[in-house]
Amino acid sequence: MKIGIACDHGAVEYKQEVIAMLVNEGYEVIDCGCDGTKSVDYPDYGYRCAKLVQQGEVDKGIVMCGTGIGISISANKVKGIRCGLCFNTTMARLTREHNDANMLAVGQRTTGIEVVKDIVNTFLNTPFSEEERHVKRIEKITEIETEEESVL
Repeated sequence: MKIGIACDHGAVEYKQEVIAMLVNEGYEVIDCGCDGTKSVDYPDYGYRCAKLVQQGEVDKGIVMCGTGIGISISANKVKGIRCGLCFNTTMARLTREHNDANMLAVGQRTTGIEVVKDIVNTFLNTPFSEEERHVKRIEKITEIETEEESVL
């Protein structure tokens, strides 16, 4: 499985640790930046990773910032992206099972690294349930995206 990963300056440390874990577990990782602690704009990096997911260049995306909030909002602006901000493994499991999330967001300032590693593993190893009620809801999300696009 190929994973895209991105962060802003507030989560560089976690990004490096998660990349090391993923590579060790046999995943192919595409690093979308950033690489330093100098202040950068999280929308730039969330967008880069989300575009890789949207275009099918990676199977899933992981984005990080201080809280995970800003970068998840940015990623979710890309058509077809369903990025779940998760603070624990239950949220990670449910965002995959119920929402078929194709991206995960976490925060370095809000969640410990060992919990983040567990969240990442749960997210990557949980399939979408494909129950009719969940499929219907994902279809409605897609309809909203299409409607918003047609208004322009």
